[in-house]
Amino acid sequence: MIKGVIFDLDGVILSTDEYHFLAWKQLADKLDIPFDREKNNLLRGVSRMESLEIVLDGREFSAEQKAAFAAEKNETYRALLSKMTPSDVSNDVKNTISTLRSRGIKVAIGSSSKNTKFILERVGMINDFDAIADGNDIKRSKPDPEVFLVAARRIGLAPSECIVVEDALAGIDAAVAGGFFPVAIGDAVKHPGAMARIEEVSDIIALFEKA
Repeated sequence: MIKGVIFDLDGVILSTDEYHFLAWKQLADKLDIPFDREKNNLLRGVSRMESLEIVLDGREFSAEQKAAFAAEKNETYRALLSKMTPSDVSNDVKNTISTLRSRGIKVAIGSSSKNTKFILERVGMINDFDAIADGNDIKRSKPDPEVFLVAARRIGLAPSECIVVEDALAGIDAAVAGGFFPVAIGDAVKHPGAMARIEEVSDIIALFEKA
């Protein structure tokens, strides 16, 4: 029986993907490395340092330089995020979270981003979830299921009792690997491992009504 829902953040609860793209693009342009939206899609659900390696595309830099590049990208990204407000959260998302909690369904965030709590604070959602697991809590990013396993443990549920809502292929891989019920939205609907596919976050409600 499903008792909880673990949401990815970027592309599911909020649309911060554009900010990631702009921040990585600024760094890539500075280093004279080609970077477009197609390449940016490879970074979805991936940790910051792993994303950097994809952006650098095999170019050699020292560990110190890479650390500086990652920090620079994050500073640019956080500057863009600082402009976010509660109005950036759709009514569809707000109503879905409220409905789930009113029915006794546990809700959590499982995101590889180390900026998760900063983002949720900016949009006024920091207290809307029963638990938050992010990049600060894990050693392995998606497609490893670690972040979802941490989130499930924090809401006191087994993976088999949790839906995971993801928009990234790596996120669906992680949900499958962890033994969760993977639900795909956005680009992830192409993943053959998804057990359900939705167009809006609120479509999650119907899954419970069918159960």
